[in-house]
Amino acid sequence: MSFAIHLLGRPFVTGTGGDDEGEPYRFRSRKSWALLAHLLLSERPTSRSQLASLLVADTDDPLRALRWNLSEIRRVLPPGGSLDGDPVVLQLPPGTSVDVDVVLHGTWREAVRLPNLGAELLDGMWVKGAPGFESWVLSVQRHVAAVSEAVLHEAALASASEGRLMEAIGFAVRAASMSPLDENHQALLIRLYRQSGDVGTAEQQLANCTAMMTREFQSAPGPAVRDAMREPVRDGATPSLASIEAIVEAGAAAVSAGAVEAGIHSLRTAVRLADTTDRPSLRVDARLVLAETLIHSVGGFDEEGLAILYEADGIALAAGEHAAVGRARSEIGYVDFLRARYERAEVWLTEAIDFADGNDSMLAKVQTYRGAVHSDLADYVAADELLCDAQRLARLAGDLRRESFGRSMLGRVCLLRGDLEAAEHHLVAAVELAERDHWLAVLPWPQALLGETRLAAGDIDGANAVLQQAFARACQLGDPCWEGIAVRGLALTAEAAGDTERAFDLLADARRRCRRVADPYVWLDAYILDAQCTLGRQHQHPHLPAWIDTLRELASRTGMRELTVRALLHGAAQGRPGDGDAALLLAPAIDNPTLAALVCRTAQPGGG
Repeated sequence: MSFAIHLLGRPFVTGTGGDDEGEPYRFRSRKSWALLAHLLLSERPTSRSQLASLLVADTDDPLRALRWNLSEIRRVLPPGGSLDGDPVVLQLPPGTSVDVDVVLHGTWREAVRLPNLGAELLDGMWVKGAPGFESWVLSVQRHVAAVSEAVLHEAALASASEGRLMEAIGFAVRAASMSPLDENHQALLIRLYRQSGDVGTAEQQLANCTAMMTREFQSAPGPAVRDAMREPVRDGATPSLASIEAIVEAGAAAVSAGAVEAGIHSLRTAVRLADTTDRPSLRVDARLVLAETLIHSVGGFDEEGLAILYEADGIALAAGEHAAVGRARSEIGYVDFLRARYERAEVWLTEAIDFADGNDSMLAKVQTYRGAVHSDLADYVAADELLCDAQRLARLAGDLRRESFGRSMLGRVCLLRGDLEAAEHHLVAAVELAERDHWLAVLPWPQALLGETRLAAGDIDGANAVLQQAFARACQLGDPCWEGIAVRGLALTAEAAGDTERAFDLLADARRRCRRVADPYVWLDAYILDAQCTLGRQHQHPHLPAWIDTLRELASRTGMRELTVRALLHGAAQGRPGDGDAALLLAPAIDNPTLAALVCRTAQPGGG
């Protein structure tokens, strides 16, 4: 049996190690488990002094206590493993399995075989007298739980696309039990019950979900949940292939012309009719057009689009339609990006590259999405490299839309890192490219970021003009995310102009707008929350503690590293134990001069 470390649930090890008979050594202290978890899950090696301060600062001799815990870990390692140095480096022997690593980076098929998938990290391993560690581990626990949910959701979709409905329902039930208020989990479960023929259970699930949402939020579930109960239209005679292709074209044209609802109805019909044929390419194409419409043109229907993408991927893979597989996987990755399921997004997007067959436009799209993922995660160096590569590919392909979106993401990276001149350059170019291609659907995004850039440079009037235009266009489109980012910028301009009360009102409105559908851009919600916390600290707003808690939970669950550090800094400024230490531990891995300055002002001893 190979050596395996299990950190989900009550931690344990299996395989060789420990005594001469192969029985693994059992730790005599919870702090040894805590130390092992930290060494395995930290992004970079940690110094001995930091580890001692984090875990055993309450002892008479912290460094000696740390050495004892390190010796405990060495005793459990089999031959080939090592633990030494300052900073401390843990080297695991080849073939070692760590369950959390499988969840974060493995396939769903590997993850669902884990004995404790969905259990809490280090369950029951509370560490006394270590507030810094408790603050760190809470963030990691939330993130691992969120990724576990995403894996179960993915397993349900994939199993359903392969016809294993009972298995899919089991995965969906587990995902929904972890986050009962997630409308996407509920919509998937209802749809799976219907597909299995159990309409009564689907209706009961909808009733339970409605009652729960009404009780918690004083509102009924959104369209994603309600639409899961939609009765399929059954057509009589089977039309010709040319007729089905014409329906697909007509549906796509209707969407482009703004008649989205009518277009979606046509495309759903085309999918059902295509399934009566023996043409895999037609079945795949109809699904891809419908899925992309549901994801990019309609708020709240990403879950249906995602299920259709899984079907398209399976059909295309079986038929050897490599380009279609790449197209499906890039869009699955994009949805995971929006939902802040970044590890899963990276898996799908990386796989999409393998099926792009050298298509520059497809590669530009995939690299843009990957750059956006790394930007959300505050991995700015990788984001810059990926987005610059995407720009090169977009220019080769003559794809103005991909070039515009990639430029907007590059501008955002520069804005977040405080490089305002470069941000202005990229965002002006993004706006011009979108206008040249008449791509109004995305134009408010670079405009809103451009407004924030000009505000950061001190141009309040110029910022306000651009943001007002972005907001008007976003409202015309009815896009909740674009409305949210524009209103966030308008709130900051109100504060800069001295109207603090209006600034708080606008930030609350920004969050309401970007969250009014089941599938918001999650990073944007956290970005707005950070502005609320920053303004709340400046003016001692009574809701500040709740805002900090919400930001901390959201950012840590999703792995948004910079926003997690910012939440900790807000907490440290409020005197919360351990938050400053945790921020000091996490911040060095983020290459952002703006954040580094904040850490120095807030988390360092004597900071305010």
